[in-house]
Amino acid sequence: MPNQNLFTALRAAFPADLDAVAVETDGGLAYSWRDLDRATAMVANLLQSLDIPRAADGVPPRVAVQVEKSVEAMVLYLATLRAGFVFLPLNTAYQSAEIEYFIGNAAPAVVVCSGQNFNWVSKIAFKAGTRHVFTLDDDRGGSLLERAAHCSDQQVPAERGADDLAAILYTSGTTGRSKGAMLSHGNLLSNAAMLKDYWGWQPGDVLIHALPIFHVHGLFVAIHGALLNGSRMLWHGRFDPKKVIADLPRATVFMGVPTLYVRMLAEPALTREQAASMRLFISGSAPLLIETFNDWQARTGHTILERYGMSETIMLTSNPYRADPRHGNQSERRGGTVGFPLPGVSLRVRGESGVDMPVGEIGDIQVKGPNVFAGYWQMPEKTAEEFTDDGFFRTGDVGRQDERGYVTIVGRSKDLIISGGYNVYPAEIEGYLNELPGVAESALVGVPHPDFGEVGVAVVIARPGASLDPERLIADLKAKLANFKIPKRCFIAAELPRNTMGKVQKNLLRERYKGLFQPA
Repeated sequence: MPNQNLFTALRAAFPADLDAVAVETDGGLAYSWRDLDRATAMVANLLQSLDIPRAADGVPPRVAVQVEKSVEAMVLYLATLRAGFVFLPLNTAYQSAEIEYFIGNAAPAVVVCSGQNFNWVSKIAFKAGTRHVFTLDDDRGGSLLERAAHCSDQQVPAERGADDLAAILYTSGTTGRSKGAMLSHGNLLSNAAMLKDYWGWQPGDVLIHALPIFHVHGLFVAIHGALLNGSRMLWHGRFDPKKVIADLPRATVFMGVPTLYVRMLAEPALTREQAASMRLFISGSAPLLIETFNDWQARTGHTILERYGMSETIMLTSNPYRADPRHGNQSERRGGTVGFPLPGVSLRVRGESGVDMPVGEIGDIQVKGPNVFAGYWQMPEKTAEEFTDDGFFRTGDVGRQDERGYVTIVGRSKDLIISGGYNVYPAEIEGYLNELPGVAESALVGVPHPDFGEVGVAVVIARPGASLDPERLIADLKAKLANFKIPKRCFIAAELPRNTMGKVQKNLLRERYKGLFQPA
């Protein structure tokens, strides 16, 4: 059987001309495909030279990485695959208590951090039993590259099977401790290969890469997409709307979170002419407001393709790029939906009693497919809990599927508010709030209430120059919605708390307002 190592498939897709440019950075650097091949070989050789014994359970050594975005950080990821090790990316915002938990839980043999964090990260790592700690900075400095420079630039990728572990991604941990989702070489490759076809990747495509690379979206979806197509990347170390817009004429594909689209829409330089060479704009990782969807279409002439995925499954659904014969050749990208289940993905919407919900009815979204992870690292009980008896993964998302097959996400099951025995879905109320005059965005969370068990509290952001009255907003909602859905309180705020991928951190809002209705 041929080697199933994901790196082997990515390397096989490199163009014949290895001296062509593979990556251009916003700092003026250019990396050829040959540079990527040689650099990944050298770092893979360094990792293998550490002579780390394989664990008794047969799981390859883990490489935990918390560094700023750079092409060298991408090289480290690819080299980890190439060496047959397991990659463990960590959000650059994590602090010491969080890093201590991740290192203690994953027991990595190697830790790579930025130079400025070496003192405190190395103490945590050495205390946990990690023997090798390297540094890597976004200016091509650090001990990792210094050591790798002495290694050979020739290397045969380690033999791996499709089910062998390739990466562990820790979930955000908004409800309890973070869980490590275990993704195999087969999970990652099957999803990348399917998206290459479904999103119509073609020769000559150029990707603007402006996302973080410690997350599914930037690390797997974007990088795998470009590499598997042999496509050049225009690499942005940090998102700057002016710089990204300036790069549009040289590119064909852009992937972003909704916040990035909002920030580009605020720039006068964003025009139809500037986006004329673009083929595809993709959005994900957080809900895209219908207003943003419509404004982008009006300004650029392009319709954003929204999709849906998660750390445990990579991509699950997508609005169509072109006609989808599975759905009557439907090719419309519909704002407010995340499209159809991707080829190979089985998706169902289940009610509390475990039966499929009728078309258009809200229920729990469950999925199965070659992209779905095997389970959580060292959490067999949690893994068993999250899978049904017939092998479907309970995503924790709540949504519905219409008669044409389009999936709409209503929210997270943990965000569901049960008020006086009635189910209240925050996304529904947020949708109505966002349509009210002067409202830019909103978030609804449930907080304890002595009479109703839980009630909704709305936090609303005003449009620039608008003045909002909380009582007026609630009165407007009462004309549109059943009384049990109406928030008991409404607050006007300057901004909503978000994580690095732009998702609203509702756990922080719940914490902020949890005492509103409690007795003094």
